[in-house]
Amino acid sequence: MKKWSLLTVTTALLVALTGCSTGEETSTATGADGAQAPTKIIVGTGTQFPNVAFIDDNNKLTGYDVELVREIDKRLDDYEFEFQTLEFTNLLLSLETNKIDMVAHQMEKNPEREEKYLFNKEAYSHWKNKIAVLKDDNSIQSIDDLKGKKVFTTATSAQAILLENYNKEHDNALEIVYSSGVANDFISQLKSKRVAASIAADFTLPLIDPNNDLKLVGAPLSESDTLFMFRKNDPEEQKLADRVDEVLKEIKADGTLKQLSEQWLGFDATESEIK
Repeated sequence: MKKWSLLTVTTALLVALTGCSTGEETSTATGADGAQAPTKIIVGTGTQFPNVAFIDDNNKLTGYDVELVREIDKRLDDYEFEFQTLEFTNLLLSLETNKIDMVAHQMEKNPEREEKYLFNKEAYSHWKNKIAVLKDDNSIQSIDDLKGKKVFTTATSAQAILLENYNKEHDNALEIVYSSGVANDFISQLKSKRVAASIAADFTLPLIDPNNDLKLVGAPLSESDTLFMFRKNDPEEQKLADRVDEVLKEIKADGTLKQLSEQWLGFDATESEIK
Protein backbone atom coordinates (compact mmCIF):
# COMPACT_ATOMS: atom_id res chain seq x y z
CA MET A 1 0.00 0.00 0.00
CA LYS A 2 1.42 3.34 -1.01
CA LYS A 3 1.71 6.04 1.63
CA TRP A 4 0.70 9.63 0.91
CA SER A 5 2.22 12.75 2.38
CA LEU A 6 1.29 16.40 1.92
CA LEU A 7 4.02 19.01 1.65
CA THR A 8 2.75 22.48 2.51
CA VAL A 9 5.40 25.02 1.65
CA THR A 10 6.23 28.61 2.45
CA THR A 11 8.15 30.84 0.10
CA ALA A 12 11.38 30.20 1.95
CA LEU A 13 10.97 26.45 1.74
CA LEU A 14 10.04 26.67 -1.92
CA VAL A 15 13.36 28.35 -2.65
CA ALA A 16 15.22 25.70 -0.71
CA LEU A 17 13.62 22.69 -2.39
CA THR A 18 15.74 21.03 -5.06
CA GLY A 19 15.51 18.86 -8.10
CA CYS A 20 13.00 16.73 -9.95
CA SER A 21 12.30 13.34 -8.50
CA THR A 22 12.33 11.69 -11.91
CA GLY A 23 16.12 11.87 -12.11
CA GLU A 24 18.66 9.07 -12.36
CA GLU A 25 19.12 8.57 -8.62
CA THR A 26 15.44 7.86 -7.99
CA SER A 27 14.92 5.78 -11.11
CA THR A 28 17.70 3.36 -10.16
CA ALA A 29 16.78 3.00 -6.47
CA THR A 30 15.91 -0.49 -5.26
CA GLY A 31 13.82 -1.74 -2.38
CA ALA A 32 14.82 -4.08 0.44
CA ASP A 33 13.81 -7.12 -1.64
CA GLY A 34 16.02 -6.06 -4.53
CA ALA A 35 13.12 -4.90 -6.70
CA GLN A 36 13.32 -1.48 -8.29
CA ALA A 37 11.58 1.08 -6.09
CA PRO A 38 8.82 3.20 -7.64
CA THR A 39 9.83 6.59 -9.00
CA LYS A 40 8.58 9.36 -6.74
CA ILE A 41 6.58 12.07 -8.51
CA ILE A 42 5.94 15.40 -6.80
CA VAL A 43 2.51 16.67 -7.87
CA GLY A 44 1.87 20.39 -7.51
CA THR A 45 -1.64 21.54 -6.69
CA GLY A 46 -3.44 24.26 -4.75
CA THR A 47 -5.70 24.55 -1.71
CA GLN A 48 -8.07 27.33 -2.78
CA PHE A 49 -10.18 25.67 -5.50
CA PRO A 50 -13.45 24.43 -3.92
CA ASN A 51 -14.29 20.80 -4.74
CA VAL A 52 -11.22 20.52 -6.98
CA ALA A 53 -8.16 21.03 -4.75
CA PHE A 54 -8.88 22.26 -1.22
CA ILE A 55 -8.43 21.54 2.49
CA ASP A 56 -11.56 20.04 4.00
CA ASP A 57 -12.93 20.36 7.55
CA ASN A 58 -10.66 17.54 8.68
CA ASN A 59 -7.59 19.42 7.40
CA LYS A 60 -7.20 16.94 4.55
CA LEU A 61 -6.22 17.86 1.01
CA THR A 62 -8.95 16.55 -1.27
CA GLY A 63 -11.15 17.37 -4.27
CA TYR A 64 -11.70 16.13 -7.83
CA ASP A 65 -8.16 16.62 -9.13
CA VAL A 66 -6.59 15.37 -5.90
CA GLU A 67 -8.65 12.19 -5.68
CA LEU A 68 -8.09 11.50 -9.38
CA VAL A 69 -4.33 11.63 -8.87
CA ARG A 70 -4.71 9.28 -5.90
CA GLU A 71 -6.64 6.88 -8.12
CA ILE A 72 -3.88 7.06 -10.74
CA ASP A 73 -1.33 6.38 -8.02
CA LYS A 74 -3.17 3.21 -6.96
CA ARG A 75 -2.93 1.84 -10.48
CA LEU A 76 0.69 2.73 -11.28
CA ASP A 77 3.07 0.50 -9.35
CA ASP A 78 6.15 1.99 -11.03
CA TYR A 79 5.40 5.49 -9.68
CA GLU A 80 4.64 6.93 -6.26
CA PHE A 81 2.86 10.28 -6.19
CA GLU A 82 3.28 12.87 -3.45
CA PHE A 83 1.44 16.20 -3.27
CA GLN A 84 3.03 19.56 -2.72
CA THR A 85 0.64 22.47 -2.21
CA LEU A 86 1.49 25.86 -3.68
CA GLU A 87 -0.12 29.15 -4.54
CA PHE A 88 -1.65 28.78 -8.01
CA THR A 89 0.66 31.45 -9.41
CA ASN A 90 3.71 29.41 -8.35
CA LEU A 91 2.69 26.11 -9.95
CA LEU A 92 4.12 26.62 -13.43
CA LEU A 93 7.34 28.22 -12.21
CA SER A 94 7.84 25.31 -9.83
CA LEU A 95 7.36 22.90 -12.73
CA GLU A 96 9.88 24.77 -14.87
CA THR A 97 12.48 24.78 -12.09
CA ASN A 98 12.15 21.07 -11.27
CA LYS A 99 10.61 21.63 -7.86
CA ILE A 100 7.58 19.60 -8.89
CA ASP A 101 7.14 17.03 -11.66
CA MET A 102 3.47 17.40 -12.55
CA VAL A 103 0.63 19.93 -12.12
CA ALA A 104 -2.91 18.87 -11.18
CA HIS A 105 -5.17 21.93 -10.98
CA GLN A 106 -7.73 21.95 -13.82
CA MET A 107 -5.13 23.24 -16.26
CA GLU A 108 -6.48 24.26 -19.66
CA LYS A 109 -4.54 23.52 -22.78
CA ASN A 110 -3.88 26.56 -24.97
CA PRO A 111 -1.23 27.57 -27.53
CA GLU A 112 0.70 29.75 -25.08
CA ARG A 113 1.10 26.94 -22.59
CA GLU A 114 1.81 24.32 -25.26
CA GLU A 115 4.87 26.30 -26.31
CA LYS A 116 6.45 25.86 -22.87
CA TYR A 117 4.92 22.76 -21.29
CA LEU A 118 3.94 19.18 -22.01
CA PHE A 119 0.33 18.04 -21.59
CA ASN A 120 -0.92 14.49 -21.36
CA LYS A 121 -3.44 13.52 -24.06
CA GLU A 122 -6.42 12.10 -22.14
CA ALA A 123 -8.61 14.94 -20.86
CA TYR A 124 -10.34 14.48 -17.52
CA SER A 125 -12.81 17.38 -17.73
CA HIS A 126 -13.99 20.03 -20.14
CA TRP A 127 -15.11 23.60 -19.64
CA LYS A 128 -16.20 26.77 -21.43
CA ASN A 129 -15.04 30.21 -20.36
CA LYS A 130 -17.66 32.97 -20.18
CA ILE A 131 -17.98 36.44 -18.70
CA ALA A 132 -19.12 36.42 -15.06
CA VAL A 133 -21.07 39.41 -13.70
CA LEU A 134 -23.41 40.12 -10.82
CA LYS A 135 -26.90 38.73 -11.31
CA ASP A 136 -28.55 42.15 -11.57
CA ASP A 137 -26.07 43.47 -14.15
CA ASN A 138 -27.58 43.43 -17.64
CA SER A 139 -25.18 45.94 -19.18
CA ILE A 140 -22.54 43.39 -20.20
CA GLN A 141 -23.17 40.71 -22.80
CA SER A 142 -19.82 40.37 -24.58
CA ILE A 143 -16.13 41.03 -24.02
CA ASP A 144 -16.42 44.18 -26.15
CA ASP A 145 -18.79 45.56 -23.50
CA LEU A 146 -15.88 45.43 -21.06
CA LYS A 147 -13.78 48.02 -22.91
CA GLY A 148 -12.66 50.70 -20.49
CA LYS A 149 -13.72 48.60 -17.50
CA LYS A 150 -11.83 46.66 -14.84
CA VAL A 151 -11.83 42.90 -15.33
CA PHE A 152 -10.69 40.58 -12.56
CA THR A 153 -8.58 37.46 -13.14
CA THR A 154 -5.91 35.28 -11.57
CA ALA A 155 -2.34 35.80 -12.75
CA THR A 156 -0.98 32.99 -15.00
CA SER A 157 -4.46 31.46 -15.45
CA ALA A 158 -5.91 30.54 -18.84
CA GLN A 159 -8.50 33.26 -18.31
CA ALA A 160 -5.73 35.79 -17.79
CA ILE A 161 -4.11 34.72 -21.06
CA LEU A 162 -7.44 35.16 -22.81
CA LEU A 163 -7.82 38.72 -21.51
CA GLU A 164 -4.18 39.59 -22.24
CA ASN A 165 -4.55 38.37 -25.83
CA TYR A 166 -7.67 40.51 -26.22
CA ASN A 167 -5.73 43.55 -25.00
CA LYS A 168 -2.94 42.86 -27.48
CA GLU A 169 -5.46 42.99 -30.30
CA HIS A 170 -7.49 45.93 -28.94
CA ASP A 171 -4.94 48.50 -27.76
CA ASN A 172 -5.18 47.51 -24.07
CA ALA A 173 -8.91 48.22 -24.01
CA LEU A 174 -9.41 46.31 -20.75
CA GLU A 175 -8.00 47.19 -17.35
CA ILE A 176 -6.98 43.79 -16.02
CA VAL A 177 -6.93 43.42 -12.23
CA TYR A 178 -4.92 40.44 -11.01
CA SER A 179 -5.45 38.26 -7.97
CA SER A 180 -3.07 35.73 -6.43
CA GLY A 181 -5.81 33.10 -6.59
CA VAL A 182 -7.59 33.37 -3.24
CA ALA A 183 -10.91 31.52 -3.32
CA ASN A 184 -13.99 33.70 -3.92
CA ASP A 185 -11.87 36.87 -4.07
CA PHE A 186 -13.41 37.98 -7.34
CA ILE A 187 -16.95 37.70 -5.91
CA SER A 188 -16.14 40.28 -3.24
CA GLN A 189 -14.45 42.45 -5.88
CA LEU A 190 -17.59 42.38 -8.02
CA LYS A 191 -20.00 42.99 -5.14
CA SER A 192 -17.96 45.98 -3.95
CA LYS A 193 -17.96 47.39 -7.52
CA ARG A 194 -14.16 47.47 -7.63
CA VAL A 195 -14.33 45.49 -10.87
CA ALA A 196 -17.04 45.09 -13.50
CA ALA A 197 -16.61 41.44 -14.44
CA SER A 198 -14.45 38.36 -14.43
CA ILE A 199 -14.02 35.29 -16.62
CA ALA A 200 -15.16 31.95 -15.23
CA ALA A 201 -15.59 28.41 -16.44
CA ASP A 202 -19.14 27.17 -16.76
CA PHE A 203 -18.85 24.10 -14.54
CA THR A 204 -16.74 25.76 -11.87
CA LEU A 205 -19.02 28.76 -11.22
CA PRO A 206 -21.38 26.86 -8.87
CA LEU A 207 -18.34 25.62 -6.93
CA ILE A 208 -16.88 29.07 -6.33
CA ASP A 209 -20.22 30.91 -6.12
CA PRO A 210 -22.26 28.87 -3.62
CA ASN A 211 -24.58 31.81 -2.81
CA ASN A 212 -25.52 32.20 -6.46
CA ASP A 213 -24.51 35.88 -6.62
CA LEU A 214 -23.25 35.73 -10.22
CA LYS A 215 -24.31 34.74 -13.69
CA LEU A 216 -22.48 33.87 -16.90
CA VAL A 217 -23.30 35.94 -19.98
CA GLY A 218 -22.60 35.88 -23.69
CA ALA A 219 -21.16 33.24 -25.95
CA PRO A 220 -18.16 31.18 -24.76
CA LEU A 221 -14.92 33.12 -25.12
CA SER A 222 -13.01 29.85 -25.26
CA GLU A 223 -13.44 26.22 -24.42
CA SER A 224 -10.87 23.67 -23.47
CA ASP A 225 -10.11 20.24 -22.15
CA THR A 226 -8.30 20.12 -18.84
CA LEU A 227 -5.21 17.98 -18.53
CA PHE A 228 -2.16 17.41 -16.38
CA MET A 229 1.00 19.39 -17.12
CA PHE A 230 4.63 18.26 -17.25
CA ARG A 231 8.00 19.65 -18.32
CA LYS A 232 8.58 19.76 -22.04
CA ASN A 233 11.53 18.13 -23.82
CA ASP A 234 12.19 15.79 -20.90
CA PRO A 235 12.12 12.05 -21.78
CA GLU A 236 11.24 11.01 -18.23
CA GLU A 237 8.36 13.47 -18.14
CA GLN A 238 7.12 12.19 -21.52
CA LYS A 239 7.23 8.65 -20.18
CA LEU A 240 5.27 9.73 -17.10
CA ALA A 241 2.64 11.53 -19.21
CA ASP A 242 2.21 8.43 -21.38
CA ARG A 243 1.77 6.19 -18.33
CA VAL A 244 -0.78 8.60 -16.87
CA ASP A 245 -2.70 8.45 -20.15
CA GLU A 246 -2.72 4.65 -20.08
CA VAL A 247 -4.29 4.63 -16.62
CA LEU A 248 -6.71 7.49 -17.39
CA LYS A 249 -8.14 5.40 -20.22
CA GLU A 250 -8.80 2.59 -17.72
CA ILE A 251 -10.31 5.01 -15.20
CA LYS A 252 -12.64 6.36 -17.87
CA ALA A 253 -13.58 2.93 -19.21
CA ASP A 254 -14.59 1.46 -15.84
CA GLY A 255 -16.69 4.51 -14.87
CA THR A 256 -14.43 5.73 -12.07
CA LEU A 257 -13.77 9.11 -13.68
CA LYS A 258 -17.47 9.82 -14.14
CA GLN A 259 -18.09 8.78 -10.53
CA LEU A 260 -15.39 11.14 -9.24
CA SER A 261 -16.77 14.01 -11.33
CA GLU A 262 -20.31 13.49 -10.09
CA GLN A 263 -19.09 13.18 -6.50
CA TRP A 264 -16.99 16.34 -6.48
CA LEU A 265 -18.38 18.56 -9.26
CA GLY A 266 -22.04 17.59 -9.07
CA PHE A 267 -22.36 16.26 -12.64
CA ASP A 268 -20.39 14.46 -15.34
CA ALA A 269 -17.88 16.99 -16.68
CA THR A 270 -15.63 14.34 -18.22
CA GLU A 271 -16.93 14.21 -21.78
CA SER A 272 -14.56 16.15 -23.99
CA GLU A 273 -16.09 18.36 -26.66
CA ILE A 274 -12.74 19.03 -28.32
CA LYS A 275 -12.32 16.87 -31.42
